[in-house]
Amino acid sequence: MEFVDRLLTCADCGGEFIFTAGEQLFFFDKQFKNDPKRCKPCKSKRAGTAARAAGAGPAAAGISRTETRTTCSECGIETTVPFKPTQGRPVLCRACFQGKRVAVPEGMAATTALVPTETGTTALAAMASAADLPPITPGIMNAAVRAQQV
Repeated sequence: MEFVDRLLTCADCGGEFIFTAGEQLFFFDKQFKNDPKRCKPCKSKRAGTAARAAGAGPAAAGISRTETRTTCSECGIETTVPFKPTQGRPVLCRACFQGKRVAVPEGMAATTALVPTETGTTALAAMASAADLPPITPGIMNAAVRAQQV
C-alpha cells in the first residue's frame, strides 16, 4: 500500500496540517482506524492541559492506595501497610521489614537473576555475585531456546 502526504484540517484551531506518508504508515502499522484530528501544536497543548488537570500521581487522579491498620507479626506494634494482608502470611512494620532485608557484604552488590531450569520454567534466584550462578547445562540452553520460540 502506498501512502502520500495529505492536508488535514485541525479540529481545534482550524488550520491545515500535513499528515505525512510516514505518519500514515505508522497509523497503518498500529492499526489506528482514524486520521489525526489536531495539528502538533494543538495536540501538545491539549496533552499538557490534560496532564495538569490530572495532577501529579495516582492520588490526584482519584485512585487511592489501600491503607490497612494491622499489628506487626514480629514486634507487635500497630502499623499501617499499603496493601490488604492475606490470612496466614506475616505482616511486618517498616522497621522489622528493613531489618529482614538480606545484608550484603561490603563491596558486593546483590544480584537477582532469572535462571532457566531443565523443565523450562524460570526460577528467580538471588546471588551475591556472578560466581554464584549455576552452571549452564545443555538442557538449560534448550529450555531457553524453546522459551524464546514461544
